[in-house]
Amino acid sequence: MTMVTIANTSTMTRQEWLELRKKGIGGSDASAVVGLNKYKSPFMLFLEKTGQVEADEIFETDEDGAFISGSEAAYFGTKDEAAVAAEFSLRTKLKVRRDNRMMAHKDHPWMIANIDRRVVGTNEILECKIASEYLKGEWEGDDLPQEYYIQGMHYLAVTGAEAVWFAVKIGGNKFVYKRIERDEDVIENLIAIEKDFWENHVMTGNAPDIDGSDASTGFLKALYPVGETGAEIELPDDAEPLIEQYHNASEQLDLYKKQKAEAENKLKALVGEAEIGLAQSHLVEWKTVKAREMLDSKALRAEHPDIYTKFVKVGKPTRRFAIKEAK
Repeated sequence: MTMVTIANTSTMTRQEWLELRKKGIGGSDASAVVGLNKYKSPFMLFLEKTGQVEADEIFETDEDGAFISGSEAAYFGTKDEAAVAAEFSLRTKLKVRRDNRMMAHKDHPWMIANIDRRVVGTNEILECKIASEYLKGEWEGDDLPQEYYIQGMHYLAVTGAEAVWFAVKIGGNKFVYKRIERDEDVIENLIAIEKDFWENHVMTGNAPDIDGSDASTGFLKALYPVGETGAEIELPDDAEPLIEQYHNASEQLDLYKKQKAEAENKLKALVGEAEIGLAQSHLVEWKTVKAREMLDSKALRAEHPDIYTKFVKVGKPTRRFAIKEAK
């Protein structure tokens, strides 16, 4: 057994549990550490673990357990866990039991784990998930979303279990379950990456680089939603190479856009009046789409300014990024 018990979570509030999670890297953190989480970057995870921002899994409930505010995704994931586990047992005939321990790897105490269930009579564990209908393609065949595969390997590393089952309810009307065996090579590399992140970033306060992920983009928009009008700041020497990188990438992007448009137009010419073109291994579609109904806001504003003013909705301010030559 590679793990040690560090806490009993059955009597903890969710806020207490989230605070304890800051003491290490959990299973749902692992994919962010290795850069395979489309919703959270290593930089964002660093800010959470160092207490500079709140984790996005926070939600509040009233004394009866009803949702009040916060992350509804996290709320329903917690609420539906028991139902998913019960359905898994019903379909597989495998008994499962809850495990109310927060565990840590005996050699790497910053590797922590809260598993959903243990499979009775085996050295295997179960993770229960819910997923949107839009993500059903990630679960087709033998496929498993990358972030969940990494989460599973993290749990196997901590617990010493031989395999992890994933059971997921997709879109409310589809149920899928899959068994993933431990891979020692993946686990060894995962431990090395997590060790570097924890010891060389979280423990030292040295933030990892901001990257180009959607998670980093979203974080910067949330952190700096508006700018101080007219304010200027001297940038370090590191800015010039980044500006050059930005310009080079923009030129490459423009080139690729032109190449894409050229290929698209030539294919459209080949399809002509048809809606579908049959190539050797692809279908090329150029279908007629129903025209959108759009409100003529300029005409409404000119002819009925009182109605326009009554119903106009002002959005939140945004920031436009640009690079210009200094005068």
